[in-house]
Amino acid sequence: MGVAEKINNTLSNVRAFSFEQKKSPFTYESDIDQFLDGINSFKKTLTETTSKVISIVEGLEKLTWFNNIEEDGLMSINDIISLCKDTHSTLIRQYVNFNIFRENGIAKREIKVFKHAVDDLREVTNDLESTFFFLPGMPQFAETAKKISLI
Repeated sequence: MGVAEKINNTLSNVRAFSFEQKKSPFTYESDIDQFLDGINSFKKTLTETTSKVISIVEGLEKLTWFNNIEEDGLMSINDIISLCKDTHSTLIRQYVNFNIFRENGIAKREIKVFKHAVDDLREVTNDLESTFFFLPGMPQFAETAKKISLI
C-alpha cells in the first residue's frame, strides 16, 4: 500500500468516525441519563430500606422496657432476636456489595446512614438478648431492675 493510499484510507476512517460521532451525541446523553436514573433509583431504594431498619430498631428498643414477660412472650422475643441477627447478616452482605459505589463516591451519604442503621440493629438486638436472656440470671441485675421498677 502506497503513501497516498494510506492517507486516503486514514481519511476515510477518520471521516466515517467523525460523521458517526456528530450524528450520535444523544446516544451518550441517553446512556448518561439512564446511568443517573439508576443511581437515583439505588439511592431511593437504599433510603427506603434504611427507613424500614430504623423503624424496626425503634420497635425493638421499646421491647427492652418490658418486664415480667411470660414464657410464650420470651419465645417470641427469641424468634425476633434470631430474625434480627439473620437480617443483620443479610444487610451487612448488601453493605459489602456497595464497595464499588463508596469507592467512586456514589450515594456516600445514603450508604453511611444505611450502615449506621444496620449497626443500630445489631446493637439493639444484642440489648434485647441481654435484657431478656443473659442479664436476668445475674442477681445484681435483678435487684437493680426491681429498684428501677419501683420508681
